[in-house]
Amino acid sequence: MLQECLDGLQIKPDGLYVDVTFGGGGHSKAILEKLTTGKLYAFDQDDDAKANADKIEDKNLVFVKANFRHIKKFLRVYGVKKVDGILADLGISSHQIDEPTRGFSTRFDGELDMRMNNKEGLSAKEVVNEYSAEQLHKILGMYGEIKNARTAAQAIEMGRASHPIETIAQLKNILESVAPKHREFKYFAQVFQALRIEVNEEMKVLEEFLQQTPELLNPGGRLVIMSYHSLEDRMVKNFIRGGHIDGKIEKDFYGNIMKPLEAVTRKPKTASDEELQRNPRSRSAKLRIAEKPE
Repeated sequence: MLQECLDGLQIKPDGLYVDVTFGGGGHSKAILEKLTTGKLYAFDQDDDAKANADKIEDKNLVFVKANFRHIKKFLRVYGVKKVDGILADLGISSHQIDEPTRGFSTRFDGELDMRMNNKEGLSAKEVVNEYSAEQLHKILGMYGEIKNARTAAQAIEMGRASHPIETIAQLKNILESVAPKHREFKYFAQVFQALRIEVNEEMKVLEEFLQQTPELLNPGGRLVIMSYHSLEDRMVKNFIRGGHIDGKIEKDFYGNIMKPLEAVTRKPKTASDEELQRNPRSRSAKLRIAEKPE
């Protein structure tokens, strides 16, 4: 949905833009092609993303090696108080999925890591070995939307009792007995999604990021967010609708909803049939666009 993201940003050649999820650099490269004297500030905490950015020779690109939860602070470092557009693609980057050593994908074996910044925070290995069964039950049900989350959590607790769970293969072997028959691959993917979200505090990061965006946007500036999980999309939807991720609505004296942004599209954009054929991973993508009132 690259073109839809670019259209949503309404890029001006001399504008200031932020791509808070640089990853492999696909979105950033496309934005840079439309800039002349403008600037693009690209955020990513991943070392691989930094390596990708270093390959781009463009004076209009400023790479910021940081988590986008700190967007306001780092933009201020560069003397930037307002921008014309902010883009966030909340999906995991292909280069992360396809790298066995990162532990993101069920297709490979390797150490359970899943950290976007593999130098900080808890790894997935620590989560599966140190969280209580109750904690595992909660994150598997909430973030993985697994129907038998309690059973899965208990299986992990029993499995680690005899030997620490350190690799992807070990975790999959433990979960095989509780995964629905003929749907094992999807089940493993849901478990990994839940662990990844927990490891990287993705919901908290998204909340902190959203709360900063109205202040950072110029009047008429656009916020473009592509999410892949129902919880993420709900948070984005609620924030655009009323300025609160929990769906809280506040009204002024005249009964008008008090909100810092206006939705550009009433419903989220989804991938076209052509896009789905080219990129099956886009099946769950939902694109929402908002604008700061003039």
